[in-house]
Amino acid sequence: MKFEISDRMSKMKGSAIREIFKLAGDPNVISLAGGNPAPELFPNKELSEIAKELLETNPVLSLQYGVTDGYVPLRDLVKERLKAKENIGTEDDELIIVSGGQQGIELVTKVLINEGDVVIVEEPSFIGATNAFRSYNAKLVGVPMEDDGLCVEELKKAIKENKNAKILYTIPTFQNPSGNTMSIEKRKEVYRICKENNILIIEDNPYGELSFTDEKLPTIKSMDTDGIVAYCGSFSKVIAPGLRVGFCIAPKELVAKMVVAKQVSDVHTSMLPQLLVYEFMKRYNLDEYIERNRKLYAHKCQTMLDAIEEYFPKSIKHTSPKGGLFVWCDMCGDYDTGEIAKEVVKDNVVFVPGSTFMVDMEKKCSCFRLNYSTMSDEKIVEGIKILGNALKKIVE
Repeated sequence: MKFEISDRMSKMKGSAIREIFKLAGDPNVISLAGGNPAPELFPNKELSEIAKELLETNPVLSLQYGVTDGYVPLRDLVKERLKAKENIGTEDDELIIVSGGQQGIELVTKVLINEGDVVIVEEPSFIGATNAFRSYNAKLVGVPMEDDGLCVEELKKAIKENKNAKILYTIPTFQNPSGNTMSIEKRKEVYRICKENNILIIEDNPYGELSFTDEKLPTIKSMDTDGIVAYCGSFSKVIAPGLRVGFCIAPKELVAKMVVAKQVSDVHTSMLPQLLVYEFMKRYNLDEYIERNRKLYAHKCQTMLDAIEEYFPKSIKHTSPKGGLFVWCDMCGDYDTGEIAKEVVKDNVVFVPGSTFMVDMEKKCSCFRLNYSTMSDEKIVEGIKILGNALKKIVE
């Protein structure tokens, strides 16, 4: 049978990162590509004990259907944590448990976007989000990134030129893929601009707790006195991604529709993973556990940055993130890192070409993203050395 693919899906491409994951499964391949947490940090012993107890003492709760908006004790616990740590949440907000932060983004899009509506995104930006917007036939408008976040003047220009802009999508803290963080001044200005123009902000913050320093900037959602921010978070990077447990806190009216949309998608997030997250947070000190993550990633990041300084051509610029999982590199010339990636994989090293993160994914791009969270120190250095030698040949 010949299938006629729907208009909204016919031009969409799968994530290049997911395709790279297939290669990364080869033990001979050094993957500097994905965004997986370090597997040695997974609390498998603790989760195993909790799962055994849940399935033996409360199998019905663990294995039966649940409510769409999430296990109530978990929702309450996440609300408490967000209020205490981030000053997030007002009486006009509600929280929904979702199947990873990605689903929160997709549900907001499903609820708000009509075909042809404009979504403004940072450029470069997270492909999971941009593909969610594409899947509803939104028009993507990119705003270039600067060292301290998106360019505010370009944001104003994008809004002026696109009267039907409905959403601004941003990762203000340790942005994916750049690793950069938006300044406090820009956070306030971005909020003001979007408020004046009746634009909803999706604030995506999967990496915010993975800071290498004690410096902490307020989230945009913590400034939200007007109900214009939907804040998406996840336990994927701080407990385990395979659990697929995330959350979105947003104005009650929006969350009510997201609940209906989620019923169509997956009925509810799986109960057992929700219970695992809840019990882990109740029994253990999540902040102490996150501190282990922070120290390991700070070390791995510095290992990569040191190797880049030693082995990369000096003409290549790179970010120096203060948290998160990624380093962004720019070859600063007429280069196609998509083609370079195809060549370097022959040497068993993989990275993600910059075009993956752009509004126009077909356009040649001189940038690329590196990840340091999953490989050992030795493999990080080896991978950067192999990649650096390849880049020197191309640059020279």
